[in-house]
Amino acid sequence: MRKSTFSEGNNMSRGALQNETQIEPKVTQATAPSAKRVLIAGCGDLGLRVVGLLSLENTANRIWGLRRHPSVESTNDLPSFTWITADLTQPDSLRAMPKDITHVLYTAAPNARTEADYRAVYREGLESLLQAVASPSLQRVLFVSSTAVYGDHGAQWINEDTPTAPKSFNGQVLLETEQWLRTQKAQFETLSLRLSGIYGPGRSHLLDRLRTGQATAPVAESHWVNRIHIEDAAAAVLHLLSLPNPRSIYLVTDSTPLPMRVLYDALAKLVGGPTPPEGPAPASIGSKRLSNAQLRDSGFTFRWPDSREGHAALIKE
Repeated sequence: MRKSTFSEGNNMSRGALQNETQIEPKVTQATAPSAKRVLIAGCGDLGLRVVGLLSLENTANRIWGLRRHPSVESTNDLPSFTWITADLTQPDSLRAMPKDITHVLYTAAPNARTEADYRAVYREGLESLLQAVASPSLQRVLFVSSTAVYGDHGAQWINEDTPTAPKSFNGQVLLETEQWLRTQKAQFETLSLRLSGIYGPGRSHLLDRLRTGQATAPVAESHWVNRIHIEDAAAAVLHLLSLPNPRSIYLVTDSTPLPMRVLYDALAKLVGGPTPPEGPAPASIGSKRLSNAQLRDSGFTFRWPDSREGHAALIKE
């Protein structure tokens, strides 16, 4: 494992770093994809899991992970991986990027929940990075977006063609970034991955609140929620890095959207907590039932299609 020495920037991690990057990949092609040179911007929990999958997919793959503060100890056993220390909001720190990158996975996250931080990391940061790695070798760019680009749809089913209507600035900035990325499709393939709420190892905040009776939920079926296990999210990224003739947008969410009340009641029982008291739905997150039919139709298979089963497995570990 080698480390590059570019100037430091802010932390782009999407969650607590995990050492469990060796997840069995779900490769749907008959033969292994050709070797890639992949740059993962904002290489945190999700990114490191993708690194592990890419290393298993093809030993000839070369992968770089970009963060302000790399977690060197988490990748000591990955000889095909190199850390880059840089800041996506500081274009000067992006001048010495690796040559001939074939794929970019942009999975950055802002340090603060402000519109200025979101815009600097997403809309401006993505453009700066793509300028820095621009070359005829670049084939595909994956942008990890969010289902926050949708508004409130009650119990209606939502897919990639549903009109967007963000309820807050974070969804608006993500949508603007998706739209800008699509204007670059003449140069390379562009994919926006709209992820629902991620859960998995190291993400126990909700379970802790349910265990202690601190979490509330609205009345039955008044607010629908959607989840994706971190393992399935990483495997979906691997799948979409190589999928022939991809669509420009994919909903990355499990197969079982649930009323928040149903999910919280089930999880409270799993952790031995009380039935959550009634409370309001989240003000900035619209109710919706997300369909993953397009992702499944592309050949992807979920390991955890129902978040209740995924959480039960986590609790037993």
